[in-house]
Amino acid sequence: MAAVDVIVDNLATLWRIPAVKQNFPWIFLLISAVGSILKELELVPQTYFSSSRNALNVYFVKVSWGWTLLLLTPFLLLSNSSFSRSVTFLSRRLLSLVVATVVWYVCTETFFYIEDATGSCYETDSMDVIKNEFTSKAGCRRAGFRWHGYDISGHSFILAYSALFIVEETAPMASLKTASLSSLPRTVLNLLYVALNLIVIIWVWMFACTSVYFHDPSHKLLGTICGLLGWHLTYRVWYLNPLSPGLPPQRHPKEQKEHA
Repeated sequence: MAAVDVIVDNLATLWRIPAVKQNFPWIFLLISAVGSILKELELVPQTYFSSSRNALNVYFVKVSWGWTLLLLTPFLLLSNSSFSRSVTFLSRRLLSLVVATVVWYVCTETFFYIEDATGSCYETDSMDVIKNEFTSKAGCRRAGFRWHGYDISGHSFILAYSALFIVEETAPMASLKTASLSSLPRTVLNLLYVALNLIVIIWVWMFACTSVYFHDPSHKLLGTICGLLGWHLTYRVWYLNPLSPGLPPQRHPKEQKEHA
């Protein structure tokens, strides 16, 4: 597993660079803006990823929150228990998963509601014949018709939010001495860390594909802003307060004493 150790060290070194983590959120706004311009000017040719049926979209993006929780939950338990085995401490750290899930659920359900509230059912995409008997997107589509409403990009939201959430919660690896762990926990932790970084890469790539191939500019921008706000209001505002899950630990106990 020496190769995995090298990859982990390189990834941890990358995320230790202040400019990388500080500028990471802005990447999503930049991609969304540039991608929207390219889409409106029709400068990007159609590719495999311009179809919503591509494998990454079907097997990863559509269940993106499931992938995020599946990999991040055991990582969070293993990495944080290396700093403290206190039940209270670990419970607070696990609470961050609950908070993030609530943010995800509330935002996505709000997007669905807005699309229903602002939309109408039409017989075709040309929107020349309206079907007033249908008042929801689900009912309209079940009947084989087309629903047109203000469709805030759920993909832009969830991909940006998930990537930022993962980066925040994997931060302990930058100061965690995995060599001090026994063989099996260290191997599992390293593999989870590599997998989570791969997921972040997939989320950024699919965010870019969403930006250049799908949705109107305002739909993507608003979805992206919601993702950034969900991250900012938790990790940059609320989690700085005592009555919160708190931020992930950044230093080992010995290092914390040295910096006290």
